[in-house]
Amino acid sequence: MMGQKRVVKLGVDVFFERDLSELRGKRIGLLTNQTGTNANLISTIRLFYEHPELHLTALFAPEHGLLTNAKEGEKFTDAIHRSTGIPVFSLYGQSKKPTDAMMEQVDIVVFDIQDIGARYYTYIYTMAYMMEACARTGKKMIVLDRPNPIGGEVIEGNLVHPDFASFVGRYPIPNRHGMTVGELALYFNEEFHIECELEVVGMEGWKRGSFQTENGLPWVPPSPNTTSLDMMLLYPGMCLVEGLNLSEGRGTTQPFEIIGAPFIDGEKLQDNVNALGLEAVRARALAFTPTYQKYNGQLCEGIQLHIIDRPTFKPVESVVQVLAVIAKMYAEKIEFLEYGSLKHPMFDLLAGNDALRNGLSKDDVQPYLKQCSRDTEEFMEMRERYLRYR
Repeated sequence: MMGQKRVVKLGVDVFFERDLSELRGKRIGLLTNQTGTNANLISTIRLFYEHPELHLTALFAPEHGLLTNAKEGEKFTDAIHRSTGIPVFSLYGQSKKPTDAMMEQVDIVVFDIQDIGARYYTYIYTMAYMMEACARTGKKMIVLDRPNPIGGEVIEGNLVHPDFASFVGRYPIPNRHGMTVGELALYFNEEFHIECELEVVGMEGWKRGSFQTENGLPWVPPSPNTTSLDMMLLYPGMCLVEGLNLSEGRGTTQPFEIIGAPFIDGEKLQDNVNALGLEAVRARALAFTPTYQKYNGQLCEGIQLHIIDRPTFKPVESVVQVLAVIAKMYAEKIEFLEYGSLKHPMFDLLAGNDALRNGLSKDDVQPYLKQCSRDTEEFMEMRERYLRYR
């Protein structure tokens, strides 16, 4: 923070500056994780628990847990919060949806979690499930808004087809949606007829075109593999790699910045990708050995994608073009991962349809990219009325 002027006031700070007497006597549940802090890095849990007019009775934890220490996909059970003794209900265990028994513990639910601006990131769907639970049980939902760290002006990608909806793409929003959690809550509530009693406590001073590094606020990583601004900018495209037998860099210090596998020649891939002349990004050959997940302990070669100009970088188009190069170079070795419990390949759930997989298989991704352009224009019109910031 030294030498950096604070320019954004978070929703949580706006909330605690106002008169809270209307909440006196109400049992409050807090859906949060370690990103729930004010501008001085005091946890939202502590702010609610120690406030004389607020009665915190339950905590709800999304994927990765309250401390964001659980790995992706790792289930966890209900617990008791160590310093307050308040029950912590898992929303990534037996059920991703709040049960009526959980909701009986509260009169109001407050959401305070940092998102990273990509469709696949599950916190926004946990928020939506909680909104549905509030609507079902007659409880109010308050969303404390936070910045979109990769900006709110640029959006990119396709809309999820209803048959491919999942917990990594529940609603038809683009890969890079360009909205805050508060704006998404308003959008979900009306467009998808959740109809809960919803209040969004907005930020002050946030500009749509700003990146996380320009907001003048300390940064708390929202998940174990959220490492940097460039990682978050790459993620709307790079998350697609999770659906392939390629490493996306999990188990390294550069998750979602690198792509590789034991069968890849890094220098050849680097040269073929750079020959595309992609805007604002360059490929660099590298070797790495993941410490967990795909190719655990195996030497991989591949590339790191270096962003040259953040404002003009297009993560979805760039990564799709990179995947097209890999699919052509290693057509007989590329696999789309399938899981027995899923109706579609994981790649299709991440992509939101089967058009991209078919395009990669046929060495023609242009139809998919054209669909992205059409879907982006459609979404920009739909989201306009829900935008709170300019």
